[in-house]
Amino acid sequence: MSPKYKRILLKLSGETLGGKRGTGFDYDTIRALTESVISIHKLGVEVGIVIGGGNIFRGSKSAEGNVGRVAGDHMGMLATVINSICLQEMLEQRQERLLSWI
Repeated sequence: MSPKYKRILLKLSGETLGGKRGTGFDYDTIRALTESVISIHKLGVEVGIVIGGGNIFRGSKSAEGNVGRVAGDHMGMLATVINSICLQEMLEQRQERLLSWI
């Protein structure tokens, strides 16, 4: 069976990386997610990933006067970068394990 699409864009909420808690990192959840992405890639589908940072920082929660809007936006962007690095690392570790088995 060939895939319907050659390229997909996967949008993930940062809270996804937090598993059931929705905060921080749940590495079992992230491993399962990377397995799914790798399985799709093995079908010949290019996968682009966009991820949020809500598991680390929620701008709406800082709106109570604790953090200004601009600082809150910057913190949210940094949370997104942190999540991207985490997901990239997990994907690369999985790829290295696959290559070592060949």
